Amino acid sequence: MSSETLPTGQRTPSRKRLMLLGVSGLTLAAVLVASGLAVRSRQAHAVTHWTESQALPIVSVFKPSTDNKAGVLTLPAHLQAWSQAAINARVSGYLKDWKTDIGTHVVAGQVLAQIDSPDLDQQLAQAHARLVQEQADARLAETSATRWQNLLNGHSVSRQEVDEKSAAAAAARATVEAAQADYARLLDLTNYKTLRAPFDGTVTARNTDVGALIKADSGSATELFTVSDTHQLRLYVPVPQNYAAVIHAGMTVKLTVPEHPGKQYEGQLVGNSTAVDMRSGTLLAQFVVKNPDDTLMPGDYAEATLSIPPGAQGVSIPSSAMIFRAQGTQVAVIDKDNHVHLRDIHISMDLGATLFIDQGLTATDRVIDNPPDALREGDPVKLAEAGGQHAPKA
Repeated sequence: MSSETLPTGQRTPSRKRLMLLGVSGLTLAAVLVASGLAVRSRQAHAVTHWTESQALPIVSVFKPSTDNKAGVLTLPAHLQAWSQAAINARVSGYLKDWKTDIGTHVVAGQVLAQIDSPDLDQQLAQAHARLVQEQADARLAETSATRWQNLLNGHSVSRQEVDEKSAAAAAARATVEAAQADYARLLDLTNYKTLRAPFDGTVTARNTDVGALIKADSGSATELFTVSDTHQLRLYVPVPQNYAAVIHAGMTVKLTVPEHPGKQYEGQLVGNSTAVDMRSGTLLAQFVVKNPDDTLMPGDYAEATLSIPPGAQGVSIPSSAMIFRAQGTQVAVIDKDNHVHLRDIHISMDLGATLFIDQGLTATDRVIDNPPDALREGDPVKLAEAGGQHAPKA
C-alpha cells in the first residue's frame, strides 16, 4: 500500500517538507545568534565608551589675571653708611690708650687712640743723627771746593783737582737731601702714632685694647676702629632685569626695616650701576635715605617698595599651576577641543602663592590648575567647571 492510499494520520512527511523545516530552523537559529551578538556588541561598545569617558582627566581651568593699574614691586635691600672708613695702623708698636668706644660720636680730626712705638722713635733719632753728620760733611766739602777754586785762580793746582773737589761737594749736598727725606718720612710716620677720625661720624667698631700688639701694613690685620657717617644712608636695591626700565631719575622708594615694624622711610634715587650683574641678573640701584635721628643703622636689611607702571608685571597665575619637568618651567593650557598643550613660560616675579609671567602666556589662555603628573602634550581632558579669572594674592 502506497503512502497516498494510507489514511491521513498514518502518512509520513515528505523529504521536501523536511528540508524546508530544517532550513527554517537553521535560519531562525542564525537570526537568534545574530541578534544576541548585536546586543553584546552594543553593550561592549557602551562599556568601552563609558570606560574611556571615565578615564579622561577631569581638570579645573582659569584665565590668567591682568592688572592694568599701576602696581608695586617689593624687593630685598640693604643699608650702608654714607661714608665708612676702617682705621688701620701705619706704625707698629703697642696700643698706649684709646679715647673713644663704639657708639661715640666723633668729629673730623678727633683722637681715637695712641700707639707707643719705641722702634720708630729709635729710627727717627738715628735718621736725625745721620742728617746732622751728612750736613757737616757737606759743609766741609763745600769749603774744600771753594779753597781749591781759589788755588786754581793762582795757578797752584790743576783743573782736574778742582773738578774733583766740586763733584765731592755736589755729592755731599745730594747725600744731605737724601738724609733729609728719610728723616722727614720717619717724622711724618710719627704723626700716625695718633689715630684720628677722618670725618664726622660714629665709631661703629673697636677691635683693639690697651697693650695690644699692633703690626703696621699687615694684610691680615683687623682694623682697629671703624668710623661711619650715618647722618644719611645709602640704600642698595637689586632690581630684576625685567624691571630695570622702571628705574628713572628722580624716582623715590619706600622702605621698612624689621626693628621698626609699621614705620616707613623714603629714599631718593642717586644712581644705578648701568649694568646687569651676570650672576644674579639684577641692576643695582642706589638711593639716599635721610637719617637725622639715627633710627636707621648701617648694615640693616630692608624691604624696598618701588612703583611699577601699568602692564609691566605681565599676567599672574597661582603657583599651583606650575609644572616642573626636565623641559623647564611650564604650564598646561587647553585648546577649544579640550586638548592639552604644554607652554614654556618665564617668571618675572615670584610672590610665593602668586607668580607673574611676562613670557609664554596671555590673558585669553585657559590654564589648568593643579595639573596631573601624567599629563602629556595633546592629551584630551574633561572640564570640571568653567574657570573665571584668577585674582592674584597680594
